[in-house]
Amino acid sequence: MVMRALLKRGEPQRSLFGDLMVVSFLIVQCLDGAFTYLGIRTWGPGIEANPLISSAMTAGGIAFGLGGAKALAIALGILLHLRGVHNIVAVLTAIYFTAAIIPWTALFLAN
Repeated sequence: MVMRALLKRGEPQRSLFGDLMVVSFLIVQCLDGAFTYLGIRTWGPGIEANPLISSAMTAGGIAFGLGGAKALAIALGILLHLRGVHNIVAVLTAIYFTAAIIPWTALFLAN
């Protein structure tokens, strides 16, 4: 019922740009999750810079905290895609790439 209300807008417009952005968003989220997991296994939980994720992992463990955060981010990204706000998905993808993927990559390559 809630999902139907959120998607009530009608038939979503197909958009190659939107499809590419949501796939990019999903890839970046999965990479961030994998890099975060590897970083925590390598350097310990103190390496996580996001206090919300760090707190969630402290409270529920790595699988619950990190997995839950990534699952929520992916679900919300897909919802934005289904609502047709592809520019927001593109901006979020760029932010995650810049603020998460590049720093993790640099950290792994430095060691």
